[in-house]
Amino acid sequence: MNRKIAFFDIDGTLTSELDGSILPSTKRAIKKARENGHLMFINTGRCMQNVEARFLELGFDGIVSGCGTNIYCNENGHLTELLYVSQTHAITHEILTHARRFALDLLFEGRDFVQFDFKPPLLTEGGKQLYNAFLHKHYDMSQNPEDTQFACDKFVVWFTDLNDLPAFRQVSDNHFDCIDRGGNFREFVPKGYSKATGIQYVLDHYQIAREHSYSFGDSNNDLPMLSYTHYSIAMGNAEPASLFDQVTYVSAKSSENGIWQALGHYGFF
Repeated sequence: MNRKIAFFDIDGTLTSELDGSILPSTKRAIKKARENGHLMFINTGRCMQNVEARFLELGFDGIVSGCGTNIYCNENGHLTELLYVSQTHAITHEILTHARRFALDLLFEGRDFVQFDFKPPLLTEGGKQLYNAFLHKHYDMSQNPEDTQFACDKFVVWFTDLNDLPAFRQVSDNHFDCIDRGGNFREFVPKGYSKATGIQYVLDHYQIAREHSYSFGDSNNDLPMLSYTHYSIAMGNAEPASLFDQVTYVSAKSSENGIWQALGHYGFF
């Protein structure tokens, strides 16, 4: 049997697009696939600090986090870090200084933290909603982005005026690729790293051919991995709908046992 390896986005893929829960069928599907000798990996834009315990408890073989900047594998029940790439304070401060020229909300992300720039106060609904979600999870957001030791791995921005994006990217494009997350929300990932580069790193580590690789996603930020693996699965709830034309299989919605359906379709169990 050729061992297969699957990579899963979190939000709207592993979790229901309706309420963020993990379906019992999803838990069973991951478990059965692993029992059959296949490897199951999370592949997320979230940095490791924001990968909740409930996902780790599903029993994955590893995690590609931070859009390929931080990679872990499960060895004997313990997560071992394979790769970690962070930015310098100088680059982080350059982004901070430039961002303050615009009316926007800025969130820095790191392996061990999330930190909004609270100067000025939060302006957008998207920024406020995520801030409140982090408060609910009791995240510590007390770091000072102006501190001389502060450095991020990646960052996200909510614009009050999307027309500011080209001017903002005149600086950010020197170090980061911009991912359109829809509306006024943009994600910035270090150049040379993506969900796809994370997949190749894992394939090399396990010496698995790309022809045995599968990816599951539901949005534009999943395109790098959906385009890279040999087989690609879009959840039925994926947005934009144009994603359906760029994958090898469209499953049911995440809330309608889509993971179970797709893994069964491809013979993981």
